[in-house]
Amino acid sequence: MSRRGSSIVTIAFLCGGLAAITAPPVTQAAPPKDDLGVITIPKGAPITIGGMWVISGADTALGTDSKRGAEIAFKNAGNKILGHPIKFTVEDDQCNSEGGLAAATKLASIPNIVGVLGSACSSVCTPAAPIFWKQGIVELGTACSAPSLTAADRKPAYDGFVRTIFSDIDQGAADAKYLYTVIKAKKIVTVHDGSPYAQQLTVVTSNNFTKMGGSVLSQEAVAPTDVDMHPLLTRVATEKPDALYFPVFVAAAAQILRQAKDTPGLEKTALLGGGSLMAPDFIKAAGQAVLGFRIAYPDVSPEALGKTYPKFLEEYKKAYGEGPISGFHAHAYDAAELLMKAIHKVAKEEGGTTYIGRRALRDAVFATKFDGVSGPISCDAHGECGEFKPAVYEYTSADVSTFLIGKNPKKIWP
Repeated sequence: MSRRGSSIVTIAFLCGGLAAITAPPVTQAAPPKDDLGVITIPKGAPITIGGMWVISGADTALGTDSKRGAEIAFKNAGNKILGHPIKFTVEDDQCNSEGGLAAATKLASIPNIVGVLGSACSSVCTPAAPIFWKQGIVELGTACSAPSLTAADRKPAYDGFVRTIFSDIDQGAADAKYLYTVIKAKKIVTVHDGSPYAQQLTVVTSNNFTKMGGSVLSQEAVAPTDVDMHPLLTRVATEKPDALYFPVFVAAAAQILRQAKDTPGLEKTALLGGGSLMAPDFIKAAGQAVLGFRIAYPDVSPEALGKTYPKFLEEYKKAYGEGPISGFHAHAYDAAELLMKAIHKVAKEEGGTTYIGRRALRDAVFATKFDGVSGPISCDAHGECGEFKPAVYEYTSADVSTFLIGKNPKKIWP
Protein backbone atom coordinates (compact mmCIF):
# COMPACT_ATOMS: atom_id res chain seq x y z
CA MET A 1 0.00 0.00 0.00
CA SER A 2 1.23 3.44 -0.92
CA ARG A 3 1.80 6.11 1.67
CA ARG A 4 -1.07 8.07 0.07
CA GLY A 5 -3.44 5.10 0.41
CA SER A 6 -2.36 4.54 3.96
CA SER A 7 -3.04 8.19 4.73
CA ILE A 8 -6.55 7.97 3.30
CA VAL A 9 -7.37 4.93 5.45
CA THR A 10 -5.93 6.62 8.51
CA ILE A 11 -7.94 9.78 7.89
CA ALA A 12 -11.11 7.77 7.30
CA PHE A 13 -10.58 5.84 10.51
CA LEU A 14 -9.91 8.98 12.50
CA CYS A 15 -12.93 10.73 11.03
CA GLY A 16 -15.12 7.76 11.78
CA GLY A 17 -13.76 7.55 15.30
CA LEU A 18 -14.25 11.27 15.85
CA ALA A 19 -17.82 11.05 14.61
CA ALA A 20 -18.54 8.18 16.98
CA ILE A 21 -17.15 10.12 19.93
CA THR A 22 -18.85 13.45 19.23
CA ALA A 23 -22.34 12.27 18.08
CA PRO A 24 -24.99 13.00 20.76
CA PRO A 25 -26.23 9.83 22.42
CA VAL A 26 -29.91 8.90 22.02
CA THR A 27 -31.13 8.80 25.62
CA GLN A 28 -34.41 9.23 27.47
CA ALA A 29 -34.88 12.62 29.14
CA ALA A 30 -34.83 12.60 32.91
CA PRO A 31 -38.35 12.67 34.41
CA PRO A 32 -39.48 15.92 36.02
CA LYS A 33 -38.92 16.33 39.72
CA ASP A 34 -41.91 16.20 42.06
CA ASP A 35 -41.81 15.83 45.83
CA LEU A 36 -44.74 13.39 45.77
CA GLY A 37 -43.32 11.26 42.99
CA VAL A 38 -43.64 10.99 39.23
CA ILE A 39 -45.90 8.65 37.30
CA THR A 40 -44.04 7.12 34.35
CA ILE A 41 -46.15 5.80 31.49
CA PRO A 42 -44.18 4.03 28.73
CA LYS A 43 -45.08 4.42 25.09
CA GLY A 44 -48.24 2.50 24.28
CA ALA A 45 -49.06 1.80 27.93
CA PRO A 46 -52.44 2.88 29.31
CA ILE A 47 -53.15 5.79 31.62
CA THR A 48 -54.97 4.22 34.55
CA ILE A 49 -57.78 6.17 36.19
CA GLY A 50 -59.73 4.75 39.08
CA GLY A 51 -63.39 5.10 39.95
CA MET A 52 -65.40 4.10 43.00
CA TRP A 53 -69.13 4.30 43.40
CA VAL A 54 -71.95 2.27 44.90
CA ILE A 55 -72.84 -0.22 42.16
CA SER A 56 -74.66 -2.82 44.24
CA GLY A 57 -77.49 -2.75 46.76
CA ALA A 58 -80.36 -0.34 47.31
CA ASP A 59 -78.43 2.77 46.21
CA THR A 60 -77.07 1.32 42.97
CA ALA A 61 -78.68 3.99 40.78
CA LEU A 62 -76.71 6.71 42.55
CA GLY A 63 -73.37 5.12 41.67
CA THR A 64 -74.20 3.66 38.27
CA ASP A 65 -75.47 7.03 37.06
CA SER A 66 -72.22 8.71 38.10
CA LYS A 67 -70.10 5.99 36.51
CA ARG A 68 -71.95 6.49 33.25
CA GLY A 69 -71.21 10.20 33.30
CA ALA A 70 -67.48 9.54 33.55
CA GLU A 71 -67.62 6.90 30.82
CA ILE A 72 -69.20 9.39 28.41
CA ALA A 73 -66.46 11.92 29.17
CA PHE A 74 -63.76 9.37 28.33
CA LYS A 75 -65.62 8.31 25.21
CA ASN A 76 -65.76 11.92 24.02
CA ALA A 77 -61.99 12.10 24.51
CA GLY A 78 -61.58 9.10 22.20
CA ASN A 79 -60.77 6.96 25.25
CA LYS A 80 -57.22 8.32 25.04
CA ILE A 81 -55.08 10.91 26.79
CA LEU A 82 -51.88 12.10 25.07
CA GLY A 83 -52.01 9.06 22.81
CA HIS A 84 -52.28 6.61 25.70
CA PRO A 85 -55.43 4.49 26.00
CA ILE A 86 -57.47 5.13 29.14
CA LYS A 87 -57.83 2.19 31.48
CA PHE A 88 -60.82 2.94 33.71
CA THR A 89 -60.83 0.68 36.77
CA VAL A 90 -63.95 0.90 38.93
CA GLU A 91 -64.55 -0.54 42.40
CA ASP A 92 -67.85 -0.95 44.25
CA ASP A 93 -67.60 1.10 47.46
CA GLN A 94 -71.08 0.04 48.68
CA CYS A 95 -71.74 3.59 49.94
CA ASN A 96 -70.37 2.85 53.40
CA SER A 97 -67.09 3.33 55.22
CA GLU A 98 -66.10 -0.34 55.18
CA GLY A 99 -66.66 -0.64 51.45
CA GLY A 100 -64.93 2.68 50.92
CA LEU A 101 -61.83 1.62 52.82
CA ALA A 102 -61.63 -1.61 50.83
CA ALA A 103 -62.16 0.12 47.47
CA ALA A 104 -59.69 2.91 48.22
CA THR A 105 -57.02 0.52 49.45
CA LYS A 106 -57.36 -1.60 46.32
CA LEU A 107 -57.21 1.37 43.96
CA ALA A 108 -54.32 3.04 45.78
CA SER A 109 -52.25 -0.13 45.36
CA ILE A 110 -52.44 -0.01 41.54
CA PRO A 111 -49.01 1.02 40.17
CA ASN A 112 -49.03 4.37 38.38
CA ILE A 113 -52.74 5.07 38.93
CA VAL A 114 -53.13 8.73 38.00
CA GLY A 115 -56.26 9.77 39.89
CA VAL A 116 -59.59 8.53 41.22
CA LEU A 117 -63.14 9.68 40.47
CA GLY A 118 -65.86 9.30 43.11
CA SER A 119 -67.43 8.56 45.37
CA ALA A 120 -71.13 9.38 45.37
CA CYS A 121 -71.22 8.97 49.15
CA SER A 122 -69.60 11.03 51.92
CA SER A 123 -69.35 7.84 53.98
CA VAL A 124 -66.81 6.69 51.40
CA CYS A 125 -64.96 9.93 50.60
CA THR A 126 -64.34 10.65 54.28
CA PRO A 127 -62.14 7.59 54.95
CA ALA A 128 -60.90 7.19 51.36
CA ALA A 129 -59.41 10.63 50.67
CA PRO A 130 -56.57 10.27 53.24
CA ILE A 131 -55.68 6.84 51.84
CA PHE A 132 -55.26 8.28 48.37
CA TRP A 133 -53.41 11.41 49.40
CA LYS A 134 -50.94 9.39 51.45
CA GLN A 135 -49.90 7.93 48.09
CA GLY A 136 -50.05 11.32 46.35
CA ILE A 137 -53.20 10.37 44.44
CA VAL A 138 -55.76 13.08 43.75
CA GLU A 139 -59.43 12.20 44.30
CA LEU A 140 -62.30 14.02 42.58
CA GLY A 141 -65.60 13.55 44.39
CA THR A 142 -68.69 13.43 42.22
CA ALA A 143 -71.57 13.44 44.73
CA CYS A 144 -70.12 13.29 48.27
CA SER A 145 -71.34 16.57 49.71
CA ALA A 146 -70.50 16.51 53.45
CA PRO A 147 -69.29 20.00 54.48
CA SER A 148 -66.25 18.63 56.35
CA LEU A 149 -64.66 17.38 53.12
CA THR A 150 -64.00 20.89 51.81
CA ALA A 151 -64.09 22.87 55.06
CA ALA A 152 -61.52 25.63 55.56
CA ASP A 153 -60.15 23.76 58.58
CA ARG A 154 -59.96 20.34 56.97
CA LYS A 155 -56.89 18.31 57.86
CA PRO A 156 -53.85 18.04 55.54
CA ALA A 157 -54.83 14.44 54.81
CA TYR A 158 -57.59 15.89 52.61
CA ASP A 159 -55.32 18.18 50.58
CA GLY A 160 -55.65 15.90 47.55
CA PHE A 161 -59.46 15.92 47.54
CA VAL A 162 -61.67 18.11 45.37
CA ARG A 163 -65.27 17.72 44.29
CA THR A 164 -67.41 18.90 41.41
CA ILE A 165 -70.51 18.65 43.61
CA PHE A 166 -71.64 21.37 46.03
CA SER A 167 -71.29 21.42 49.81
CA ASP A 168 -74.23 20.64 52.07
CA ILE A 169 -73.57 23.98 53.69
CA ASP A 170 -75.59 25.27 50.72
CA GLN A 171 -78.04 22.36 50.61
CA GLY A 172 -78.83 22.68 54.31
CA ALA A 173 -79.49 26.41 54.04
CA ALA A 174 -81.85 25.81 51.11
CA ASP A 175 -83.65 22.98 52.89
CA ALA A 176 -84.22 25.14 55.97
CA LYS A 177 -85.57 27.93 53.80
CA TYR A 178 -88.02 25.57 52.09
CA LEU A 179 -89.21 24.11 55.39
CA TYR A 180 -89.72 27.50 56.99
CA THR A 181 -90.97 29.69 54.15
CA VAL A 182 -92.77 27.25 51.82
CA ILE A 183 -94.03 24.45 54.07
CA LYS A 184 -94.51 27.10 56.79
CA ALA A 185 -93.15 24.71 59.40
CA LYS A 186 -92.30 26.22 62.75
CA LYS A 187 -91.40 22.96 64.51
CA ILE A 188 -89.46 20.10 62.94
CA VAL A 189 -87.83 16.79 63.83
CA THR A 190 -84.78 15.57 61.90
CA VAL A 191 -83.55 12.02 61.35
CA HIS A 192 -80.08 10.92 60.20
CA ASP A 193 -78.54 7.49 59.68
CA GLY A 194 -75.08 8.10 61.14
CA SER A 195 -73.49 8.75 57.76
CA PRO A 196 -71.37 11.91 57.36
CA TYR A 197 -73.77 13.07 54.66
CA ALA A 198 -77.00 12.78 56.62
CA GLN A 199 -75.55 13.68 59.99
CA GLN A 200 -73.84 16.88 58.80
CA LEU A 201 -76.75 17.89 56.57
CA THR A 202 -79.32 17.65 59.38
CA VAL A 203 -77.07 19.76 61.61
CA VAL A 204 -76.67 22.47 58.96
CA THR A 205 -80.39 22.47 58.20
CA SER A 206 -81.30 22.59 61.88
CA ASN A 207 -78.95 25.51 62.54
CA ASN A 208 -80.37 27.51 59.64
CA PHE A 209 -83.95 26.65 60.57
CA THR A 210 -83.38 27.84 64.14
CA LYS A 211 -81.85 31.11 62.91
CA MET A 212 -85.02 31.75 60.93
CA GLY A 213 -87.09 31.46 64.08
CA GLY A 214 -88.07 27.80 63.91
CA SER A 215 -87.68 25.15 66.57
CA VAL A 216 -85.98 21.75 66.22
CA LEU A 217 -87.84 19.51 68.64
CA SER A 218 -85.39 16.60 68.41
CA GLN A 219 -82.65 15.18 66.23
CA GLU A 220 -83.19 11.44 65.86
CA ALA A 221 -81.02 8.67 64.43
CA VAL A 222 -81.61 5.30 62.76
CA ALA A 223 -79.34 2.65 61.31
CA PRO A 224 -79.30 2.19 57.52
CA THR A 225 -80.46 -1.39 58.05
CA ASP A 226 -83.33 -0.63 60.45
CA VAL A 227 -86.64 -2.09 59.34
CA ASP A 228 -89.14 -1.32 62.11
CA MET A 229 -89.44 2.48 62.34
CA HIS A 230 -92.67 2.48 64.36
CA PRO A 231 -91.03 3.08 67.78
CA LEU A 232 -89.19 6.09 66.40
CA LEU A 233 -92.22 7.45 64.55
CA THR A 234 -94.53 6.96 67.53
CA ARG A 235 -92.15 8.96 69.69
CA VAL A 236 -91.89 11.66 67.03
CA ALA A 237 -95.68 11.88 66.79
CA THR A 238 -95.90 12.82 70.49
CA GLU A 239 -93.79 15.90 69.74
CA LYS A 240 -96.32 17.07 67.13
CA PRO A 241 -93.85 18.47 64.57
CA ASP A 242 -94.98 20.38 61.51
CA ALA A 243 -92.43 18.53 59.41
CA LEU A 244 -90.22 15.45 59.57
CA TYR A 245 -86.94 15.89 57.71
CA PHE A 246 -84.98 12.71 56.93
CA PRO A 247 -82.20 12.99 54.30
CA VAL A 248 -81.18 9.31 54.58
CA PHE A 249 -80.58 6.64 51.95
CA VAL A 250 -83.05 4.51 50.01
CA ALA A 251 -83.68 1.52 52.29
CA ALA A 252 -84.17 3.41 55.56
CA ALA A 253 -86.01 6.31 53.90
CA ALA A 254 -88.53 3.96 52.28
CA GLN A 255 -89.25 2.34 55.65
CA ILE A 256 -89.74 5.71 57.34
CA LEU A 257 -92.00 6.97 54.57
CA ARG A 258 -94.20 3.87 54.42
CA GLN A 259 -94.58 3.53 58.18
CA ALA A 260 -95.17 7.25 58.75
CA LYS A 261 -98.32 6.93 56.67
CA ASP A 262 -99.92 4.66 59.26
CA THR A 263 -98.53 6.23 62.44
CA PRO A 264 -101.25 8.04 64.43
CA GLY A 265 -100.42 11.68 65.01
CA LEU A 266 -98.38 12.15 61.83
CA GLU A 267 -101.31 12.59 59.46
CA LYS A 268 -100.68 16.31 59.04
CA THR A 269 -96.89 16.23 59.35
CA ALA A 270 -95.06 17.21 56.19
CA LEU A 271 -92.37 14.75 55.09
CA LEU A 272 -89.18 15.84 53.33
CA GLY A 273 -86.33 13.61 52.15
CA GLY A 274 -82.91 14.27 50.66
CA GLY A 275 -80.70 13.92 47.62
CA SER A 276 -80.06 10.16 47.76
CA LEU A 277 -83.71 9.42 46.94
CA MET A 278 -83.69 10.51 43.30
CA ALA A 279 -83.80 6.94 42.00
CA PRO A 280 -86.26 4.43 40.52
CA ASP A 281 -85.26 2.00 43.26
CA PHE A 282 -86.76 4.38 45.81
CA ILE A 283 -90.13 4.23 44.04
CA LYS A 284 -89.93 0.45 44.14
CA ALA A 285 -89.02 0.39 47.83
CA ALA A 286 -91.59 2.97 48.94
CA GLY A 287 -94.51 1.76 46.85
CA GLN A 288 -97.72 3.81 46.94
CA ALA A 289 -96.36 5.87 49.82
CA VAL A 290 -94.11 7.67 47.35
CA LEU A 291 -97.02 9.61 45.85
CA GLY A 292 -96.69 13.26 46.77
CA PHE A 293 -93.44 12.73 48.63
CA ARG A 294 -90.94 15.56 48.26
CA ILE A 295 -87.15 15.50 48.22
CA ALA A 296 -84.81 18.46 48.59
CA TYR A 297 -82.32 18.24 45.75
CA PRO A 298 -80.01 20.40 43.63
CA ASP A 299 -81.69 21.80 40.56
CA VAL A 300 -80.79 19.38 37.77
CA SER A 301 -83.24 20.72 35.20
CA PRO A 302 -81.59 21.37 31.80
CA GLU A 303 -82.00 25.12 32.15
CA ALA A 304 -80.11 25.11 35.46
CA LEU A 305 -77.11 23.12 34.22
CA GLY A 306 -74.37 23.93 31.70
CA LYS A 307 -74.98 24.91 28.09
CA THR A 308 -73.73 21.54 26.84
CA TYR A 309 -76.03 19.50 29.09
CA PRO A 310 -78.76 18.92 26.46
CA LYS A 311 -76.20 17.42 24.08
CA PHE A 312 -74.77 15.32 26.90
CA LEU A 313 -78.27 14.09 27.76
CA GLU A 314 -78.76 12.79 24.23
CA GLU A 315 -75.40 11.02 24.40
CA TYR A 316 -76.44 9.41 27.69
CA LYS A 317 -79.72 8.13 26.25
CA LYS A 318 -77.99 6.80 23.13
CA ALA A 319 -75.28 5.03 25.12
CA TYR A 320 -77.49 3.40 27.77
CA GLY A 321 -80.92 3.17 26.19
CA GLU A 322 -82.56 5.22 28.93
CA GLY A 323 -82.47 8.62 30.56
CA PRO A 324 -80.41 9.34 33.67
CA ILE A 325 -81.28 7.14 36.66
CA SER A 326 -80.06 9.63 39.26
CA GLY A 327 -78.97 13.25 39.36
CA PHE A 328 -75.17 13.41 39.54
CA HIS A 329 -74.10 12.15 36.10
CA ALA A 330 -73.15 15.66 34.94
CA HIS A 331 -70.92 16.19 37.98
CA ALA A 332 -69.12 12.92 37.25
CA TYR A 333 -68.61 13.94 33.62
CA ASP A 334 -67.08 17.20 34.80
CA ALA A 335 -64.82 15.43 37.30
CA ALA A 336 -63.45 13.23 34.50
CA GLU A 337 -62.95 16.24 32.25
CA LEU A 338 -61.27 18.19 35.05
CA LEU A 339 -58.78 15.37 35.60
CA MET A 340 -58.04 15.02 31.88
CA LYS A 341 -57.51 18.76 31.45
CA ALA A 342 -55.10 18.78 34.40
CA ILE A 343 -53.15 15.83 32.97
CA HIS A 344 -52.74 17.67 29.67
CA LYS A 345 -51.43 20.72 31.54
CA VAL A 346 -48.64 19.01 33.48
CA ALA A 347 -47.65 15.90 31.52
CA LYS A 348 -44.15 15.83 30.01
CA GLU A 349 -43.38 13.65 27.01
CA GLU A 350 -40.09 12.34 25.71
CA GLY A 351 -39.60 9.54 23.23
CA GLY A 352 -43.16 8.34 23.66
CA THR A 353 -42.87 8.11 27.44
CA THR A 354 -45.18 10.34 29.48
CA TYR A 355 -44.27 11.70 32.91
CA ILE A 356 -46.83 13.16 35.33
CA GLY A 357 -45.76 14.71 38.63
CA ARG A 358 -48.25 13.92 41.37
CA ARG A 359 -48.16 17.27 43.18
CA ALA A 360 -48.09 19.10 39.87
CA LEU A 361 -51.24 17.21 38.86
CA ARG A 362 -52.97 18.00 42.13
CA ASP A 363 -52.14 21.69 41.75
CA ALA A 364 -53.35 21.70 38.14
CA VAL A 365 -56.67 20.15 39.18
CA PHE A 366 -57.16 22.96 41.71
CA ALA A 367 -56.21 25.63 39.16
CA THR A 368 -58.24 24.42 36.15
CA LYS A 369 -61.40 26.33 35.26
CA PHE A 370 -63.94 25.61 32.52
CA ASP A 371 -67.63 25.61 31.67
CA GLY A 372 -68.75 22.12 32.53
CA VAL A 373 -71.82 20.06 31.76
CA SER A 374 -73.09 20.73 35.29
CA GLY A 375 -72.16 24.43 35.15
CA PRO A 376 -68.98 26.44 35.82
CA ILE A 377 -66.13 24.46 37.37
CA SER A 378 -63.68 26.48 39.46
CA CYS A 379 -62.04 25.10 42.60
CA ASP A 380 -61.42 27.17 45.69
CA ALA A 381 -58.43 26.63 47.99
CA HIS A 382 -60.22 23.84 49.84
CA GLY A 383 -61.39 21.79 46.85
CA GLU A 384 -64.93 23.10 46.35
CA CYS A 385 -65.35 23.30 42.57
CA GLY A 386 -69.06 23.21 41.73
CA GLU A 387 -72.01 25.56 42.03
CA PHE A 388 -75.29 24.92 43.82
CA LYS A 389 -78.82 25.78 42.75
CA PRO A 390 -81.60 24.60 45.07
CA ALA A 391 -84.77 22.75 44.14
CA VAL A 392 -87.44 20.48 45.55
CA TYR A 393 -88.89 17.58 43.58
CA GLU A 394 -92.15 15.67 44.13
CA TYR A 395 -92.99 12.10 43.14
CA THR A 396 -96.09 11.91 40.95
CA SER A 397 -96.42 8.17 40.35
CA ALA A 398 -95.66 4.89 42.11
CA ASP A 399 -95.01 3.18 38.77
CA VAL A 400 -91.25 2.55 38.57
CA SER A 401 -91.33 2.63 34.78
CA THR A 402 -92.42 6.30 34.87
CA PHE A 403 -89.26 7.49 36.62
CA LEU A 404 -87.94 10.48 34.73
CA ILE A 405 -86.21 13.41 36.37
CA GLY A 406 -88.38 16.45 35.81
CA LYS A 407 -91.62 14.47 35.44
CA ASN A 408 -91.53 11.79 38.10
CA PRO A 409 -90.28 13.29 40.29
CA LYS A 410 -91.12 16.76 38.99
CA LYS A 411 -89.58 20.00 40.15
CA ILE A 412 -92.03 22.00 42.29
CA TRP A 413 -89.73 24.65 43.78
CA PRO A 414 -88.55 27.25 43.05
